[in-house]
Amino acid sequence: MRTTHPQRPSASGSRRIGRIGAAALGTAALVLAGFGSAGSADAQASRVAKVTPHVSWTRACATPTKTDVAACNAKRVTSGVTEYMSEKAYAKGVTPKAADASTPSGFGPTDLQAAYGLTSAAASNGSGETIAIVDAYNDPNAEADLATYRSYYGLSACTTANGCFKKVSQTGSTTSLPSSNTGWAEEISLDLDMASAICPNCNILLVEAKSATIANLGTAVNEAVTLGAKYVSNSYGASESSSDTTYDTSYFKHTGVAITVSSGDSGYGAEWPAASQYVTAVGGTALTKATSTTRGWTETVWKTSSTEGTGSGCSAYDPKPSWQTDTGCTKRTIADVSAVADPATGVAVYDSYGITAGWYTFGGTSASSPIIAGVYALAGTPSSGSYPAKFPYTAAGTSALNDVTSGNNGTCTTSYLCTATSGYDGPTGWGTPEGVAAFTG
Repeated sequence: MRTTHPQRPSASGSRRIGRIGAAALGTAALVLAGFGSAGSADAQASRVAKVTPHVSWTRACATPTKTDVAACNAKRVTSGVTEYMSEKAYAKGVTPKAADASTPSGFGPTDLQAAYGLTSAAASNGSGETIAIVDAYNDPNAEADLATYRSYYGLSACTTANGCFKKVSQTGSTTSLPSSNTGWAEEISLDLDMASAICPNCNILLVEAKSATIANLGTAVNEAVTLGAKYVSNSYGASESSSDTTYDTSYFKHTGVAITVSSGDSGYGAEWPAASQYVTAVGGTALTKATSTTRGWTETVWKTSSTEGTGSGCSAYDPKPSWQTDTGCTKRTIADVSAVADPATGVAVYDSYGITAGWYTFGGTSASSPIIAGVYALAGTPSSGSYPAKFPYTAAGTSALNDVTSGNNGTCTTSYLCTATSGYDGPTGWGTPEGVAAFTG
């Protein structure tokens, strides 16, 4: 079992870049506070420098103690200044203030859609499509928290009553649900909110496994497909084992279904099920506003420390799919594509189960997996018999992605497996979405 690393009080789990004023550091859950009145943007911006994002965070899920149990990859920010807070304060020419839980402190739907070229697609597509979110245990507040998120951002209601939202157990039951778990509930809130942010018109199916064992999570994936989902997001991972190829066939070999999986948050080193040849392994980036570029955003590989950052690697067991042709790994290479995952440039999430009800900023490749599942949904139903993990590897796919060319998630003998480069690399795959063309097929 590949375990995550405990947070060190001062450095680990923090992105320490630049010098932050005391007023920018909060010990409560981060949320954007008011910044005061603004006059001329240019005049105000000249008064203070933009604060470099700097946060501390905690893992939502406990580290497993058994080899057949997966860990979720959600990271909840607990203090500091996020990119969203810094950008908002800088635009008003003030220093970011310490925050509370009353308003968001991370990127919302408009930001994410703009960053990934999805504004038009999100407005017009996704209707009738169903994104399945597979997680362990029950979140009793899932539907209510989702309603708060969607209402705040002006998204249409997605409820059980109107047929948009459905929550079931791994057997498909709507009444006999798993026991509740606060850590996985945070993961569930993150996943539901990101699916909503990217594809507001999609239906959402939440399938809750009775525990975080590989067998139960895999059974939940199968149930999601049985219930008709063509897009299935999985934000968890475990260490590789010789049983993985058997698990692949039992749980992830579904043609015509886009299955996304987080690449992991522990830096260089392969995890499963991201290593499965049948899934789209999703790496993580740091996403920053950049008004000097045509796109308006820039991205680098997410790395917090030598042991914390987006996952990548060369599988020890899973065979290389036919469409993956990099030469530095004879078996399956992770990842395929990527999206924002750095907690310091994280996303806004509303959660109320087991923590103070309110707005939090989350990161981890738990955020990037449902984002990419949402992009697949906007692109339309995958062709019958296809493995959608192949789509970004086509000529049309690779030309329709933002190539991430800077940063690394560790050190390795074969450089591109852990260091961003032009074209394909392990940490970010072929890059991040620029519209939906790379996810169509």
